[in-house]
Amino acid sequence: MSTQVPRLLAGLVDDAAVFPPGSASLPDAVTAHHEHRASWYADLVGPLLVPASAADTLTDLTGQTDQAAGFEVGLIGDTGIARLPAALTRLAAGGLVVRQVEVAVARRGEDPQPGVTELLRIAGDHPDREPARSEGPAVAWYAELPLTFGLSAALDTLAEARAAGVPIAAKFRTGGLAAELFPTPVELAAVICACRDRDLPFKLTAGLHHAVRHLDPETGFTHHGFGNVLAATLAAAADAEVDVVAALLADTDAVRLVEPARAARDADRPLWVGFGSCSVREPLTDLIRLGLVNGGFDR
Repeated sequence: MSTQVPRLLAGLVDDAAVFPPGSASLPDAVTAHHEHRASWYADLVGPLLVPASAADTLTDLTGQTDQAAGFEVGLIGDTGIARLPAALTRLAAGGLVVRQVEVAVARRGEDPQPGVTELLRIAGDHPDREPARSEGPAVAWYAELPLTFGLSAALDTLAEARAAGVPIAAKFRTGGLAAELFPTPVELAAVICACRDRDLPFKLTAGLHHAVRHLDPETGFTHHGFGNVLAATLAAAADAEVDVVAALLADTDAVRLVEPARAARDADRPLWVGFGSCSVREPLTDLIRLGLVNGGFDR
């Protein structure tokens, strides 16, 4: 582990460069991801997130070349749950390592249970579920759940499957192109505590561009801060109630948010696996400014 990126922040930011609003081309994203992986802040960066619809393009781009060696991918199931196995097979044939698979199991207002069941079947059938057939760590699976009808039951199902040995966890959307896609601090706090109560890890996506909760003048939406989420998750892991967790998510005082992170900097991050960002450097810059990462871009 780098002395410049504390253990608490290891793998916090997945590289979502090809997704909006960044929308980088895949060749540019691959080049930039190699640069991230070779940088002094490499320990902060998770895999390159790639849509399943681009699996063939990515494989053709990297092939069995040096670009594929050690290249870790997070597969985003934009083509649906049923087509995930085909995309995984294509990436494996190209020598790419798939670290995680993430897919929405339902739209807002839909019962997520059928999608969760289908995803669990695929995750349970995947070769990495059998240690003797796996040459590396098991693929981590994430069911993206809408914060609406059926959420509690879906979390129960995921927690039961995880307890039975399936490497599956939850994923939630914290922003988007409409106001209703931004959960309130109380809603997000309730979700974090629900995962805590079930010993269920979770990922987040969308809207977490900066460390501290803020109003985006371009969209008019108030975005959650990833520093808020970190402080809130640390509090939840220490058995804080929903109201305390919600207060941390709503806080705009950077000093109050940084203090718990500094105190826990040498520990593993509890519950929260991380989040995808179309820019790795935006969150990195905030972490440097807050003194949570010891580095600079002139290195």
